Amino acid sequence: MTTAATMAGLDPATLADVLRLAGSTGFDRWQEQIKRTGGCADPIRLTGATKTIDRATGHVLHSYSTDQEPGGTLRVACGNRRASRCPACAWTYAGDTYHLIRAGLVGDPDKGTPHTIRDHPRVFATLTAPSFGPVHNRPGNRPCRCGTRHPEDAAELGTPLDPDTYDYAGAVLWNNHASELWRYFTIYLRREIAKRAGLTQKAAHEQSRVSFGKVAEYQKRGAVHFHAVIRFDGPDGPDDPPPAWATLDLLTDSIHAAAARVAVDVDPAGDQPARTLRWGTQLDVQPIGAFGHGEDITEQAVASYVAKYATKAAETTGTVDRRIGNKEALILLGVADHPRRLIEACLDLHPLYPDRKLRDWAHMLGFRGHFSTKSRRYSTTLGALRQVRADYRAAQQREALGLPDPDDNPEATTLTLAHWSYAGHGHTPGESWLAANVRRDIQHNREAVREELPALLDLEGAAA
Repeated sequence: MTTAATMAGLDPATLADVLRLAGSTGFDRWQEQIKRTGGCADPIRLTGATKTIDRATGHVLHSYSTDQEPGGTLRVACGNRRASRCPACAWTYAGDTYHLIRAGLVGDPDKGTPHTIRDHPRVFATLTAPSFGPVHNRPGNRPCRCGTRHPEDAAELGTPLDPDTYDYAGAVLWNNHASELWRYFTIYLRREIAKRAGLTQKAAHEQSRVSFGKVAEYQKRGAVHFHAVIRFDGPDGPDDPPPAWATLDLLTDSIHAAAARVAVDVDPAGDQPARTLRWGTQLDVQPIGAFGHGEDITEQAVASYVAKYATKAAETTGTVDRRIGNKEALILLGVADHPRRLIEACLDLHPLYPDRKLRDWAHMLGFRGHFSTKSRRYSTTLGALRQVRADYRAAQQREALGLPDPDDNPEATTLTLAHWSYAGHGHTPGESWLAANVRRDIQHNREAVREELPALLDLEGAAA
């Protein structure tokens, strides 16, 4: 709720814009638009019109034009997955990722996986980068190698003990090739599975399928690592039980062997030597247990963990969330020493490896892959989840306008004519402040419902 107290800390320009907006004739409609975007921080502004026509009679059932809207534009959510860019849209993206991963663990027939999927062997694997030099860390109850016991939020965590000897070039080249390391890992994994099953690769493929969903995360030192749900299925995917030989132990052993085999060669260039990039030795593979049976790694915990990191990127290491043109910009942006050196390494290496596009991905510390990926048959897709949400909202809109539902009467068809043009994006300072308040109100409401849900479920169980 907007109050005089919450507005007191605004700078004069933002306050003046808030008061201008609040006094405008279209303020209520503007608030409605922002609520529909979830409080999006950088909405897309569109101009245009739509017209819904009854094909049989030619009668116009409904018409809409942005001429009626505040400022003559319609605002729609930007859809950015980065929490640093748009917390509102990132929350939606994280929710979709959670349901995608969870559907591949507990089963959801509406999302393409049966509940019997819980009986399939599945693990949560973490594959990391190798060392590029010693860094400040918190090794259990022991002090760091520098002799200090660092607190959990210490700024020096993840930074090199000796920046002058740290392999910054190797670190960004590893990030840059991380997606290829993962691709080779999936290839070798299938080979190792066949080897341990005593089958040819063709026979193993005919009897089983390996499905996965993964997310990339940055460690504090700026190196990418992957968290992956890896699952055994039968040859037809999640609907098919895996063969008897496809055990949890066989899957775990195959993951370790496959990771050890992966090697990606980088040719020498300029002053850079030839390199062979490999996974780090800190490979963690843990079985995933069913929720509520006392396991350390549960289905809910895994889905929540993956969803959490699907909205984060290199900015968690102290870099920025947009492209950087030159080294001088790093000083103006106040980037800390360690991420600055990683970015500078990308810019310096770009002329030596132009096909790797290190300059374009310098703000990502060289990483150029997708943050969230899955195999074809793991579960549903993010696109399918977005379509379900769009269909639901379209049905709500039809009901509100009194338009016919094509599913109720397939013969009563309608035709929608639409024309849209891009008119810009973003908010004015006052709009941005008000949108942030809308987002926080929505978030508080969600948290309140989440806190009340266990008590409601207990009451429902008692009544039953």
